[in-house]
Amino acid sequence: MALYNLEFASSVRKDLKKIHKKEVKRILAKIEDLADEPRPDGAKKLTNEELYRIRIGNYRVIYEIFDDHLVVHVVKVGHR
Repeated sequence: MALYNLEFASSVRKDLKKIHKKEVKRILAKIEDLADEPRPDGAKKLTNEELYRIRIGNYRVIYEIFDDHLVVHVVKVGHR
C-alpha cells in the first residue's frame, strides 16, 4: 500500500505526449514507486528549492514532496 498520494501538474500530460510510449511506461512505473519511497537512492534535492529529481534513462522527473500531507507532486518530466 502506498504511503504517499501522487499528484501531477497539468503540464506533465503534455510532457509525456512528446515521449515514446515504451519510455512513458517506464517513467510512470518509476513515478508510482515514489508513492512508496519518495526519496529513493539516486534522488537529488535541487539547490535552493524544495524540489527533487530522479533520472530514468535519458529522462528526468522533477517533483515536490509534502510530508505533512503525504503527497508527491510531479512537476515536470523531460529529456535531460
